[in-house]
Amino acid sequence: MFDHLGLTVSDVARSQRFYLQALAPLGYAVRAEHAGRFVGFADRERPTFWLGLGAPPKTGTHVAFTAPDRATVDRFHAAAIAAGGRDNGAPGLRPQYHAHYYGAFVLDPDGHNVEAVCHQPER
Repeated sequence: MFDHLGLTVSDVARSQRFYLQALAPLGYAVRAEHAGRFVGFADRERPTFWLGLGAPPKTGTHVAFTAPDRATVDRFHAAAIAAGGRDNGAPGLRPQYHAHYYGAFVLDPDGHNVEAVCHQPER
């Protein structure tokens, strides 16, 4: 499994504001900052999701965060849109992946495709 993941962003402060709001429903918060060049988010103690200053890739990175339930996916999507993200797939079932795949997609300020997904049946 992965230890951590990093995305290159064109403006660390702008992306930090976006991800603070978008990832709050998933329990993520800033846990480390390095002179405006890097910022690390975690849902526990050690940062596992990093943003670093640079030229974002042109290929369209996709990052998916696990959500504990479908309501959290809905809250992620609403928070990300309110933070300035662009809708890239409203919350809903994606049966082409599997019967219980419930996800939502947004594009961050640099065009990275960010998703929250729940793999559990509706309760």
